[in-house]
This record gives sequence, C-alpha cells and structure tokens, in this order.
Amino acid sequence: MPRASSSLPARLRVGLLADTHGLLRPEAAAFLRGSDHIVHAGDICDPDVLDQLREMAPVTAVRGNCDQGGWARGLPGSATVTVGGVRIHVVHDLAHLELEPGQGIRVVVSGHSHRPGVVERDGVLFVNPGSCGPRRFRLPVAVGELWVEKGEVSARIEELSL
Repeated sequence: MPRASSSLPARLRVGLLADTHGLLRPEAAAFLRGSDHIVHAGDICDPDVLDQLREMAPVTAVRGNCDQGGWARGLPGSATVTVGGVRIHVVHDLAHLELEPGQGIRVVVSGHSHRPGVVERDGVLFVNPGSCGPRRFRLPVAVGELWVEKGEVSARIEELSL
C-alpha cells in the first residue's frame, strides 16, 4: 500500500473478528494480514489467538461471555480506540453497550450473535463481523474490515470459503 508523505498512511485498514472460540482459522488469519490494526470483539477463549493476531498488527480486544480464567480478567469489557482520527468502540454484546450521545464514537464493533452485519444508525456504523471460529448452526463463518480514509469510514463483511 503506498504511503502518504505524512506519518500516517492515506488509507488505514482495520481487520475485524469476533467469536473465535479458540480457533483462528488460517483463512481468517490470511484475510487479516496487512491490517494496520485488528479489533477482536470477544469470545476469544484462548490467549494464543491474541498472540497470533499481535504478530500481524496492534490489537484491541475485549472480553466476551465465554472468556474465562486469569488471562481473560486482564481484558476490558469494552474499549475505545482511535484509528486514523475515527473513534471505534468495541463491546462483545450490544446489550451491554453503554454510550452517551456526543462521545464522538463513529463505529461500534460487536460480536456475540455470530451474525455478521453492517448497519448505520444516527451517524454510527454498527459492525458485527460474525464468527470466524467453529461453525455454529447454519451461520456463515466470517470476518470484516473497516477502511478509514481522511476521517471517513466504510465497512464490509467477508464470508470465508472453507
């Protein structure tokens, strides 16, 4: 990716995943390579998954309802990160979202439902990358990405071919 003359790239890619449940599929890892930042929206279930992700890019991760043990207690229940001037809030379950209007959040990334989706409401982009761990029911195995450029953001979901 060509770099702009400033210290930040002109366009930043944020890889999104959730609900790995201890399995970072090779297809998901391949999709995430080249990300400038990676967001994991919880239910990691194995700290090795985070180690693998950190080898690719800086990681923001939150604790999901299935994340147990000492390693998981170190993870926040929610987190906010700024990438390319865009504030991204991460929470595992949208039912636990506690944001007040005016906090400047542009994107909310969540997991839990295993259902991938992108929807914009009241100027906030809500993204659930789905689950890229063990298949659950008939739901797709998926990951996502955000593209941040000049303060604008777009998102897309990628269903993985297995």
